[in-house]
Amino acid sequence: MSAIDIKVPDIGDFKDVPVIELLVKVGDTVTKEQSLITVESDKATMEIPSPEAGVITSLSVKLGDVMNTGVVIGMIEVSGAAQSASAAAPAASSAAAKGAGTGAAASTATGAAASSASASVPASAAETRSQSDSSATMASTPAPTKASGPVPQGDIHAEVLVLGAGPGGYTAAFRAADLGKKVVLIERYPTLGGVCLNVGCIPSKALLHAAKVITEAEEMEHNGVTFGKAKIDIDKLRGWKESVISKLTKGLGSMAKGRKVTVVEGTGKFTSPNMIEAATKDGIKKISFDHCIIAAGSQVAKIPGFPYDDKRLMDSTGALELADIPRRLLVIG
Repeated sequence: MSAIDIKVPDIGDFKDVPVIELLVKVGDTVTKEQSLITVESDKATMEIPSPEAGVITSLSVKLGDVMNTGVVIGMIEVSGAAQSASAAAPAASSAAAKGAGTGAAASTATGAAASSASASVPASAAETRSQSDSSATMASTPAPTKASGPVPQGDIHAEVLVLGAGPGGYTAAFRAADLGKKVVLIERYPTLGGVCLNVGCIPSKALLHAAKVITEAEEMEHNGVTFGKAKIDIDKLRGWKESVISKLTKGLGSMAKGRKVTVVEGTGKFTSPNMIEAATKDGIKKISFDHCIIAAGSQVAKIPGFPYDDKRLMDSTGALELADIPRRLLVIG
C-alpha cells in the first residue's frame, strides 16, 4: 500500500484551463483511468483521469482553479485490493449491462463520473419478444426480425463505434471510453474537432480577435493615443490562426490516445446492422460494433441562383482559404 501524487497529464498546448467540475471527493474508491476532474478551454472539454486504482486521500483543487500539465491535484492511496477492484469493475459493468433487463441502471466503480452520464436500459428479453409479437400481429406486414447469434467480427471490433469526430462525436467517444467501453472513432479528415474547431468557430474567433485589436487601437486616437495605421501580413496572420487550430486539435488527439480510443481516418459505410466499411488511405477496413453513435454533422447547402465553388470546405490541413470566402455563403460565427 502506497500513496502517490495525482498529476495533470500532458494536455497538449493548453494553458491555464479552469476546473469546471469535481467528479470525486476525498475517500472515494476509484479505478485506473477514471475521470477525477473536468477542465474546459475555449472549445474543448477535458477530463483528468486517475493514474492508478485506489482511494482518494486528498484533493487540492476547487472549482475555478486553473490547471496546467504536471500540476498536482491530489493524492491516491494505491493498494492491491483496489487494483483488483479496478480489473474486476469493467467485467462487472459489462455483465450488468448485457444481462440486466430491468429498469435499474448498471452501476460500476466509476464513481461520480458515472452519475453524470445517462443511459437507456433495454427491456428484458421476455418483454422484447412480447412487444415484437404484439407489433407483428397488429401490423399488416411482419416486422423484420433481428438476427440472432454473436455479432460478426471485422478487422476491428468496438463496443461503441462513433461516426464523426466533431464536438458531438469526440465528446461521446471520450465519455464512452471513460465508462470502460472499447471505442472506435471514424473521422474523414486527418484532425479531430469537426467544422467548429477546424474551419468554423475557432478560426473565426482568432481572426475576430485580431480585428478587435486593430479597432481598439484606432479608437484610442480619440483619447489621445495614436498607434498609426495597422499593417497586416496576411501570411503571418494566417499562420497564427493555424497555430491556434493546431494546439486544440493536438489536444484532442492526446485525449483520444490517453483514453485508448482507436481513431480511424476515412469515410464509413454501413454494410450490415453491426458492420461498417471504412474507406481509408490504406484500403477498406471492416469495423464491427455492438453499438453505434452517428455524429456526422452537416454540410453547406447550395442556394439556387448563386455562384458556388464545389471545392470541399476542408482541405488536407483542415484550413479554409481566405480567397474562398467571398464565393461561399457560409456563416462561421
